[in-house]
Amino acid sequence: MGKYFGTDGIRGKANETLTADRAFQVGRYLGSYFSKEGKKKIIIGKDTRLSSDMLEAALSAGIASEGCDAYLAGYCPTPMICYLTVNEDFACGAMISASHNPFYDNGIKIFSKEGIKLPSEIENLIEDYIDGKTMLEYAVGDKIGKVIEYKEGIEHYLSWIEKEFPTRLDGLKIAADCANGSSSFTAERALKALGAEVTMVNNKPDGVNINTNCGSTHPEKFKAFVKNGDFDLGLMFDGDADRQIMVTPEGEEVTGDYTLYICGKYFRDKGILTNNTIVTTVMANLGLWKAMEREGINVEKTQVGDKYVYDMMCRKDYIVGGEQSGHIIFSRHETTGDGLATALMILSIMKDTGKSIDELCEGLTIYPQLLINVKVTDKHKAMEDAEVQKAIAEVDETLKGNGRALVRASGTEPLVRVMAEAQTDEICAQVCNKVADIVKRKYGTD
Repeated sequence: MGKYFGTDGIRGKANETLTADRAFQVGRYLGSYFSKEGKKKIIIGKDTRLSSDMLEAALSAGIASEGCDAYLAGYCPTPMICYLTVNEDFACGAMISASHNPFYDNGIKIFSKEGIKLPSEIENLIEDYIDGKTMLEYAVGDKIGKVIEYKEGIEHYLSWIEKEFPTRLDGLKIAADCANGSSSFTAERALKALGAEVTMVNNKPDGVNINTNCGSTHPEKFKAFVKNGDFDLGLMFDGDADRQIMVTPEGEEVTGDYTLYICGKYFRDKGILTNNTIVTTVMANLGLWKAMEREGINVEKTQVGDKYVYDMMCRKDYIVGGEQSGHIIFSRHETTGDGLATALMILSIMKDTGKSIDELCEGLTIYPQLLINVKVTDKHKAMEDAEVQKAIAEVDETLKGNGRALVRASGTEPLVRVMAEAQTDEICAQVCNKVADIVKRKYGTD
């Protein structure tokens, strides 16, 4: 991680950490970097939070001021920007979003022509410019770029996704929670085009209601809604629609671990699971690893972050990987997580196998988990602390393979995340608090 760039771009409170000035600086460097070989096109998307319009204006102005054309795709999912960047004539793509964070946060994610996060080398160059270590000269005369509306981008994306996942969904009743975010503009259209009967909730964004008691990170109300209705499946998106958590007709969550379990077995049975392997992160539930071992399917583990998952998939030609949080990547279709693509894949499997979502989930037992986020003064020192490391080792020795403690620094916030996993909630609480209490005592800010 850099000074400003975390694991998921630049992120922070709008007009506090992430100001219009900062967005303009990022835009200027992108415009300068990509205009070296002549005027290029850069696509910009945004989610529905209040500050996205402001940051879009600043980012696009910076891009144009340095000699590139900024194309504005408007409100859209993050994976749509990845798709357009890879498949159309854009030098790079930028998405203005803070994903699942509250409306007052925002961020800028930047994607290369390959549809992945920018290399750290370029992020470092942007940071050097922000810190005044390098200077840029404005483009002048006919070298100045334009800012161009690109509303057709969403049509191109929807056309593509319906071709990639063409299974007819006639007869399926689906509820979808759009988190008042980006999927409000895509999910209903795609699902209905494929024949599903769709009931939408939380699909009326007003700038401040994105992720507010809704979506994949706030599931309780929607779980009750699905349980009390007549649905075959519930779909929960996050603010920028790159993750997907599903809900069974009984109101139970189908996390990314379940999705990987279902897809791993299905692709194996179809003979297309390359190297007989799925990819997940160290945060995946222990139950998934044990279930995959029972099924004879290998699991590659990476550090937390979809970019690390995708990097592993590319290096070893794996076709499915993802995170417990619902970021799932199908490398034959996409370069990043896409909540709509994940939903359509599972719906296709339901149709092809004739099985309900409950039947597809059978055989995976999820171990209880507890996550405590500790606000700290220095997350790096906390992670290296000898007392913290000793506590983790003691926990692992006590659990003897039937649980674990995992401690990691947040890539986007001043937090240390302490996660415990064990056979009961009581053991999880004991383990988690043992480690978290040390972190709080030595480095906590509260």
